[in-house]
Amino acid sequence: MTDLSIAACLGEDFLAQALHREHRHLPGAIDVAGLMTWDDLNHILGSHRLEPPRMRLSRDGETLLVGGYTAPVATRRHTVWHRLHPAELHARLLEGASLALDSVDELHPPLARLCEAIERKLRTRVQANLYASWTSTEGFGVHWDDHDTVIVQLDGAKRWRIYGTTRPFPLYRDIEDPGEAPTEPIADLVLRPGDVLYVPRGVWHAVSADQGVRSLHVTCGLQTHTATDLMAWVSEQLLTHEDWRRDLPLLAAPDGQADVVDGMRKRLAELLDDPTLLARYRAAMDGQAVGRMVPSLPYVDGVPADPRLRVRMTTARAVLETGEDVVTLSAAGSVFEFAPEAEAVLRPLIDGRTVDLGALAETAGLGLEDVAGLVQELVAGQAAVVGSLL
Repeated sequence: MTDLSIAACLGEDFLAQALHREHRHLPGAIDVAGLMTWDDLNHILGSHRLEPPRMRLSRDGETLLVGGYTAPVATRRHTVWHRLHPAELHARLLEGASLALDSVDELHPPLARLCEAIERKLRTRVQANLYASWTSTEGFGVHWDDHDTVIVQLDGAKRWRIYGTTRPFPLYRDIEDPGEAPTEPIADLVLRPGDVLYVPRGVWHAVSADQGVRSLHVTCGLQTHTATDLMAWVSEQLLTHEDWRRDLPLLAAPDGQADVVDGMRKRLAELLDDPTLLARYRAAMDGQAVGRMVPSLPYVDGVPADPRLRVRMTTARAVLETGEDVVTLSAAGSVFEFAPEAEAVLRPLIDGRTVDLGALAETAGLGLEDVAGLVQELVAGQAAVVGSLL
């Protein structure tokens, strides 16, 4: 999965016509071979302590009690964890439960790469949740999500009934209830392996494996960015001004309070009049995105000048700015400044590639020691990871 394939499957008009606006079904959009298999899922469930709600079972919109498919295990340190009981898990799934596994991109590198490809295209944090079903019983009922989703069908078939919205752009923490779901769907779709479905937030939908086959799909949830988020960021920028750090005159006369509010309004208007405000906000959010943190063991004392050592960025949203005398990289919450020659080293990493130190040195025309030192700065700032088997 690459940026190109994500862009191709979403369509050239996706940003202008579908994003945040309407659902889009893309049959056979991608090749899912190697993305996630049942064996991969078995390995994850059998090798991790996945306490609820990270891993959970749901049926008819209700979350099942964990005791119905796990057995408590007390450790010698007097802690208790819930170990999966495979036979009971199988029984609950046959009875109509759906299995959900949150943040599976943190557990399975191919899905992490899928999320990073979407992040690189849509410039927002992406989290992948995995869902498995065996019966026509709906796991979650008719519901809506508070974030946009990109769904990829991995195996089997899943029926999606799309009902539309009753409250546009609802939030997780909102001031109004969206009301009752519509009764008639506006679309009735069946997803099969390789199909992609985009569903904006607030769109009511119901999902079931009612095609007589099991289903495995991954849902990539997109972090929202609203005017409220922008104003929170703007308020931080305003802290450079004394009048925005000063205590409010809550006990002053009305005229004095009005003068203070008027001053705040003018200062805020100056910021909002900036035509580059949204671009600055996006760049700031991209530079702060921490990505998926990975250690670089065993290289705890620096990056060796080994031409075979591989390096990649830990974030898909790094921002690279080039000037006459300096190249500035904002990534994983850190800001780095390098000489202009470093751009040739940084550009393939920004594009999402995993590259040998030797190849980077050859491309940039720099010494291997210099490239290793540059990469060490990135590793120390959590912006890159190195390893032999990346």
